[in-house]
Amino acid sequence: MNESEALDIAFQAIRATLLVSGPIMVVGLIVGLVIAVFQALTQIQEATLTFVPRILVVFASLLVFLPFMLAVLTDLMQFVMDKVVSLG
Repeated sequence: MNESEALDIAFQAIRATLLVSGPIMVVGLIVGLVIAVFQALTQIQEATLTFVPRILVVFASLLVFLPFMLAVLTDLMQFVMDKVVSLG
C-alpha cells in the first residue's frame, strides 16, 4: 500500500464519519436552538428542559437516519475491502 491509497482510505473514513454524525448533530443543534429561544421568551430556566427534549429527539432521529447511516458505513466497508483485495 502506498501513501496515495492510505490517504484515500483515510479520506473516505473521515467522509463517512461526517456523513454518519452530521444529521444527528444538526438535529441536536436545531432542537437546542429552539429550546434556547423558548427559554429566553418565557424566562423559564429549568435545566432538565434543555436536556430531555434534546435526548428524545436525538434518539428519534437515530431511528429515522439509521438506514442512511448503515448504507454509508456499508459503502465504506465495501471500499476498504476492495482495497484489501486489490493488494493481495
